Amino acid sequence: MTTDETSNTAGPQDPLRGFPLPETADSVVAVPAPGQGPGYWAGASSAALDEDGTFVIGYRVRNGHEGNAQTVIARSEDGERFTTVATLDQSEFGAKSMERPSLVRTETGRWRLYVCCADPGSAHWWIEAIDADEPEGFAAEGARTVFPGDHLTGVKDPVVQRTSQGWRAWVCCHLLDQPGEEDRMNTAYATSEDGIRWEWHGVVLEGRPETWDARGARVTAVLPDGRAAYDGRATAEENWFERTGLAYQGGEPGRLQHVESEPVDVRYLDVLPLGDGGFRIYYEARLPDESHELRTEIVLP
Repeated sequence: MTTDETSNTAGPQDPLRGFPLPETADSVVAVPAPGQGPGYWAGASSAALDEDGTFVIGYRVRNGHEGNAQTVIARSEDGERFTTVATLDQSEFGAKSMERPSLVRTETGRWRLYVCCADPGSAHWWIEAIDADEPEGFAAEGARTVFPGDHLTGVKDPVVQRTSQGWRAWVCCHLLDQPGEEDRMNTAYATSEDGIRWEWHGVVLEGRPETWDARGARVTAVLPDGRAAYDGRATAEENWFERTGLAYQGGEPGRLQHVESEPVDVRYLDVLPLGDGGFRIYYEARLPDESHELRTEIVLP
């Protein structure tokens, strides 16, 4: 299964039309928060359909801001009730934390998981890739670094797609040039022939001064028609309180333009197109105690 390369990008006239946003239907808790209080998060998901129509999802679990983090792979018949089939712990990668994975089918029908890892000694992040015949086979032993970042840039939370023209990725980049300001972020675009060796094409979406996304923009979903969702925040104090806005592709490949609209109070919106023209969406929702749970909704055609 591939994602078609965008052919008719959404124009500025109607970029909101039919976009599968949360709260258009009743939500279901797919994965509850792992505990109570700040930093106890379940979410940051990447969902895909298997050939038999069942759902496979990768998501991050964090047990408090200073606690252990894991990348979990799970299966579901209905997209709502999941059974864990593999768990990757931060310790297996020598990382101090983990964030949003990306789950993709390769050209040969195998599965590939992109895993985000935090450097124990700095604010740096890097991304590794793991291949397996089935999601149940994902293991840290097969990991290889594909997005290393550098001393000025931490890379995480990729949105990776395989298209008929090759692989493409929107990668969240944290700016490390100013100590204490590492929460600043933008999104860069990269392409690849094999999903392993990547060519960077620069920043394609960033925050806007004096707006709700002034501190940065992190792409979380890109639809086949070029419309996209991204997370942003206004200040450093709003770190972990991101909201979701919309954008659309325009101009050079991969580049996104902001949509003027009110943001939605969720983060890590993940959009899975279904065969009937509808969507199943997943998103991380904040609870009153500042823990987060993973919710899902069906958005009809």
